[in-house]
Amino acid sequence: MPDLFVDLRSDTVTRPTAGMREAMAAAEVGDDVYGEDPSVNALEAEVAALFGHEAALFAPSGSMANQIALQLLVSPAEELLCDADAHVVTYEIGAAAAYGGISSRTWPAVGADIDPEVVAGMIRPDGYFAVPTRAIAVEQTHNRGGGGVIPLATLRDLRGVADEAGVALHCDGARIWHAHVADQVPLIEYGRLFDTLSVCLSKGLGAPVGSLVVGSAEKIERARLIRKRMGGGMRQAGILAAAGRYALAQHIDRLADDHAKAARLAEAVAPFGVLATTVRTNLVALDLTKHTLDARALAAAARAEGVLISVLGPRTARLVTHLGLSDADIDRALAALPRILAAA
Repeated sequence: MPDLFVDLRSDTVTRPTAGMREAMAAAEVGDDVYGEDPSVNALEAEVAALFGHEAALFAPSGSMANQIALQLLVSPAEELLCDADAHVVTYEIGAAAAYGGISSRTWPAVGADIDPEVVAGMIRPDGYFAVPTRAIAVEQTHNRGGGGVIPLATLRDLRGVADEAGVALHCDGARIWHAHVADQVPLIEYGRLFDTLSVCLSKGLGAPVGSLVVGSAEKIERARLIRKRMGGGMRQAGILAAAGRYALAQHIDRLADDHAKAARLAEAVAPFGVLATTVRTNLVALDLTKHTLDARALAAAARAEGVLISVLGPRTARLVTHLGLSDADIDRALAALPRILAAA
């Protein structure tokens, strides 16, 4: 995408920084399918330790990491519970059913505002020819929930619900780094609440590729087989792992800058009645239900002004801040978007 555009579509559009490219070029590599890539091994050990788990597995994408984790927790013809807007059932093209034979059931979309009692009431035990619930999945931060952060108290209550019912708890933690910065909750505190996590290096942290599955040593040993079955075994992947390690060292604390930029955008569009949720992190959700413009028309008008935004539905759009945006880029978006919204 030419630099003449201010790209607010996603935090996946970033390019490796100069320092990250140097780390990639200098990476020590081996064959990761044989477990012999030292850079991958170091990344996996580092991420496992950050979340207080025994092991982690590097995967090419967040979707693959999620689906590996779900297959670890839910057997074919058994059930996963999650919310209706969860990434694992909204943006992974039916992979839970296609690859894992997993049945899913959802509670109404409420973003990060989960009621653990509602979730508890949905859990189905074995017997009576019902599909038994085996796992609950939550998303931190919540993508379609406008980057909302699930409070630590809610997650602890969900852990209690899962323990009482004897089911597992998975975290789609693609943007858990943002939650960590926003609420100052240690990553290890999040980690101890979940049986498995998936964490992404290319959303927010700026690495070009990769996510990790985090869990027990036994689960990650099984995960390695599932990854291979899904075509995710990579060879000299240390070049990518080195980018991830650089991102972890350099790009977590700076997420606060992205949050501040998102807050500026939210403040600018709020007077037009399109701000869908309170902005906590780097996502600004726009609800155009009551506006003259629909999402595609807004996106087209913004593009004509050199600003790219994401269309999530007929009346739903999204702005995302990331390390590829300068203050001048945000100023340009701040000049364009209110003018477009006001003129419609």
